[in-house]
Amino acid sequence: MARNAKTLKPKRRTQIRRISVNRMIPNILTLLALASGLTAMRFAFQERWEMAVFAIAVAAILDALDGRVARLLKGASKFGAELDSLSDFVCFGVAPAMILYLWAMNDAGRVGWLLVMLFSMCCGLRLARFNVALEDENQPLWKSNFFAGVPAPAGGGLVLLPMILAFQLGDEMLRTPWLVSFFLLGVAGLFVSTIPTFSFKKLVIPRRRLLAAMLGAVMVIAFIESYPWLSLSIFLIGYLMLIPFSIKAYKRYESGEEVDEDIEEGTEDFEPL
Repeated sequence: MARNAKTLKPKRRTQIRRISVNRMIPNILTLLALASGLTAMRFAFQERWEMAVFAIAVAAILDALDGRVARLLKGASKFGAELDSLSDFVCFGVAPAMILYLWAMNDAGRVGWLLVMLFSMCCGLRLARFNVALEDENQPLWKSNFFAGVPAPAGGGLVLLPMILAFQLGDEMLRTPWLVSFFLLGVAGLFVSTIPTFSFKKLVIPRRRLLAAMLGAVMVIAFIESYPWLSLSIFLIGYLMLIPFSIKAYKRYESGEEVDEDIEEGTEDFEPL
């Protein structure tokens, strides 16, 4: 009887691990960004150039949202970080390169294809370095204010600047392999460089300036809606002009001349770079 009791002992039910909705929402945004990057390449194959660039812009917006939503909902995960890195490589490393190859670099033959591959590989190296840096817990907290090199979304936009200017100016002279080659090489170098660039992840608007910021945002959105390509051109050129200021600010932090009190008060909201 004792043996029968042991054999008839009920088995434990395997518990199904439930996934919180908060963890799913950021990953859904990342997948939407990935879909937008893939769709951009489809538009490029159809020679719908403006829609291709628009799809890259949508991917950049979704990429900016997924991380913030993850921190807001406390849904950040290792899986989400890896998925985001994969999406960034496709949307800002592969898709812009393929668009430019079909738009102008196809006329450059093998050299054009080599430059396109170089750009994509440099983007992959930049993302790999970023992922490794995330695991470094010994770096100073103030480094969360900066990226090492140009981030993938910014690089994906900068390399498309000749196309965007061509849309705005209606000038086919910008659709030349030598000009596009210059941007491919330049942005590829910025990807793998250690030039510090501003990270706007911890940008905080004071309450006393909230109304002015909201009015400014409405005006910016209205300007983008009216003049989309001019707006993108101004934004990208302005980002390039900010790089010298980011280098200067980085050196001030590095020399200890400037201390950011916000970092000491709210480190849990920031991601190391």
